[in-house]
Amino acid sequence: MSDRDVVLARIRRALVDVPRSETPDDVPVPREYERAHVPDGAEASEELVDLLAENLADYRALVHRTDADGLPLLLCRLLLARGSGTVLVPPGLPPWWLKAADAVRIHDRAASTPDELDAVDSVVTGCAVAIAETGTIVLDGGPDQGRRRITLIPDHHICVVRVPEQVVASVPRALERLDPTRPLTWISGPSATSDIELDRVEGVHGPRTLEVVLLTE
Repeated sequence: MSDRDVVLARIRRALVDVPRSETPDDVPVPREYERAHVPDGAEASEELVDLLAENLADYRALVHRTDADGLPLLLCRLLLARGSGTVLVPPGLPPWWLKAADAVRIHDRAASTPDELDAVDSVVTGCAVAIAETGTIVLDGGPDQGRRRITLIPDHHICVVRVPEQVVASVPRALERLDPTRPLTWISGPSATSDIELDRVEGVHGPRTLEVVLLTE
């Protein structure tokens, strides 16, 4: 008997008393495990944002804080510091975010080739949710985020997180807000990998530089 046969036999024995008509949704699964390791909710919003900023920085993301009045000038300054002459813009990005920037806007188009996207200096997006415990930003292809590829090909990504509205404590809390049928991209710092000798290389399968703006609204 092969290993495959052994595994399948065990599965059949485990399911012997399960009616064939039963589906996974027919039997509720108790989820009594701890869903977050830090307090969340309105009373803990400031602490959550601080934890998010700390973990983002630990992943080598560059973290900035501002309010609505300061956002256009901050984005302008970040693009200038990068020397960005072009910036990729999702279709639903609020126009006022980049009203102070001089960079040429490149719009997210289905016809854009990878080479065209690679030639863009920077991309600015919003996000779907940010996870404080893990320092993770999640994109779901919403109007202010655009197609997944526009945040994977350009070398410089500026992501704006509305705080505390979009900040949650943990991954389970984030999953409650996300639609699993959407194209989810989970970002923990700039793209990086290591070889067998643990030499870190950044920019392998995404932006080499990730800047996160925590926008207090």
